[in-house]
Parts: sequence; C-alpha cells; structure tokens
Amino acid sequence: MSQLFSPLTLRGLTVRNRVWMSPMCMYSAAPTGVEAGCSTDFHLQHLASRASGGAGLVIAESTAVTAQGRISPWDLGLWNDAQAAAFAPINDLCHRLGALTGVQLNHAGRKASTVQPWRGAASVPLQEGGWGTIAPSAVPLGDAYAAPRAMTATDIVGVIEGFRAAAVRAVQSGFDVVEVHGAHGYLLHQFCSPVANRRTDDWGGDFERRVRLPLAVVDAVREAVGDLVPVLYRISATDWFEETGVEEPSWTVSDTQRLAVLLQEHGVDLVDVSSGGVTPRVVPPRPHPGYQVPFAEAVKRVVDIPVSTVGIIVDPQMAESVVSEGRADAVMVARELLRDPYAPARWQARLDGAPDHYPIQYARALPLR
Repeated sequence: MSQLFSPLTLRGLTVRNRVWMSPMCMYSAAPTGVEAGCSTDFHLQHLASRASGGAGLVIAESTAVTAQGRISPWDLGLWNDAQAAAFAPINDLCHRLGALTGVQLNHAGRKASTVQPWRGAASVPLQEGGWGTIAPSAVPLGDAYAAPRAMTATDIVGVIEGFRAAAVRAVQSGFDVVEVHGAHGYLLHQFCSPVANRRTDDWGGDFERRVRLPLAVVDAVREAVGDLVPVLYRISATDWFEETGVEEPSWTVSDTQRLAVLLQEHGVDLVDVSSGGVTPRVVPPRPHPGYQVPFAEAVKRVVDIPVSTVGIIVDPQMAESVVSEGRADAVMVARELLRDPYAPARWQARLDGAPDHYPIQYARALPLR
C-alpha cells in the first residue's frame, strides 16, 4: 500500500488516510437573521461528497468564533447553539461515509466584513450589511478596505473566549478535530506579524509578545475540547517579504519554526503549513505544484508532531512522494477536490490499483483512472 493511503493517528484518533480536504470558504451561509452563520443543504452535500470520495479528514471552512470575526457576511459561524445544531447532521453523514471531520475556527480581524472573492477585494460597506472591524493596530489591509479599530484588552479577552466557546460547540456538534486558523492574514496571524501588529503593550513588539494571543487561544481551545480531541493549527510560514527582497520587518520561516515548537508545547497535535496573506503589497512568486512543501519540511525539522502541507497538490505521485519521503505527514487538498470530489479514490486507484473507499452504488464506474 502507498504511504499516502496509510492511516495516521492523532491523539488516539486514527484517520483512514493522509489525503485531507483543506478548509475552503464557500460563502453560502445566510448573512442575517436567526439562521445567520448556519450551515445549509449546500454544506451538507459539499462536505459529505468529499467524505464519500475517500478523503480521510474533511475540514469545514473558516468558521467564525464571533459575528464580528466573519471574513464575509456569508461565512459559517459557531458563536451560537443554532449553528452547532446545524453542523450535527453533516458530521453524522460524513462519519457514516467513513471520514473524520474537523472545523477551522477563525477570527478574521482586519480582513473581516469583505465581499466574496468573485466580486473583487474590498470591504462590505456598512449600508450593505458590513461592520466595523478590529485588529492588533489601526492599520488597514489596503486602500479598498476600511481601517480597523485597534483592539482593547477587553476585545482580546473576548476573542479568546470566542475561540473557547466555539471549540466547545464544535465538539458538541460532532466534529472529531478542531483547527485553529493562524494563517492567511487573519487575526492570529495579524498579531504574529509586525506588518500588522504595531502595538507597544504586552500584545506586541518582540516575538514573545506578538505570539502571546495565538498561544492563549490554543490554550483555551485545548482546555475546551479536553485531552481526547486533536487540535490542529494552520500557520503561514512566511509573509514572503524575505523571499521577494522586501527589507521590512515581517513574519519569517524562522519565526514559524519558533512558534511551531511553542505550539507543540501548548498541546497542538499537528501543524498545518501554508503561507502569506497578511498584506496585498507583497506578491509571492507564481505558485506551482508543491511550492509550499519546503515550508512544511522546515517545520518538521523542529517539532516531533505531524505536519501537513497544502498548495496545488494535484498529482497522486507527487503527494505520495511528499509523504513517503517524510517531507510532510499529510496533504491538504483544496481546489482539486472542488474539481473532483472523488479525487482521493481516483488517486488510490492509480497508486494501489483500487480504492479502499468507494460507494458500492458507483461500482459500475470502476476501474477508476
């Protein structure tokens, strides 16, 4: 059997393979009313079809821990019990299809209240349902974005409590795994990066103070979910300043390695390594298949817990080599799973001759190619 389709155990929980569905925003929740932030029939078929297609772990998209923390008005949430109840049938169906489920908890900070990506890159106007945003410092993301309000100590405590309460609801609704979103320029990444964090108090300045909030959130989530639930942390390995020759203070790979060690010490079970997102001023080199794998390798060199990679993972042979060579322990697959929910089954057919998990109702379509 290929290494890619061997099981991986996190904190006693065994995932059937190492091809996992990366969280991806769908912008399909109701923006207002009693069902705001609740998952819908769209999310049921979206997530369950990837479970049916053979993904080992299916992670629901960025899910806000407070209403103010949504990336957009159409984001999912876990800030109330109705949202938790809406997730329960999705988890139940995915489990019956053999997959484990996770949810990515997030606060978007200064990247909140934005339009859907197909409408461009800008804040939602207040008169169209947008809201005021908060961030480490009153530094806007860009010209098309409203300036955030610098967070008070009360705001910071509220965010930590939001993550804690959302983690409790995640477990109550049946999720097996909780991922903390600390990447892509959202609030926890904003605190880490001097690009967005200009504070001079206990929550900004040197490395130790800039990572204080992410670690406090991880501690709150770990306490909330208990000892049996794996906690993942998605991290941006770099702001891409160093790699593109921009000589300004930024978040770097060496910073990521330092934080990864601390995350392990604070009870994180897997580091999910991505990159970028804190500012549109710096554009990384054109992405290519596996372009973020070296960042995962850098993290693996300093921790003893599993590490996953993400970013244009579209070929089973490449994914197999990443895992079998020890460059990462799992691959997060994103757009390839949008194109084909049955990509994991198809990949295993190419690597091992036949998929382990494929609906009997679809057997007449075998063999897969």
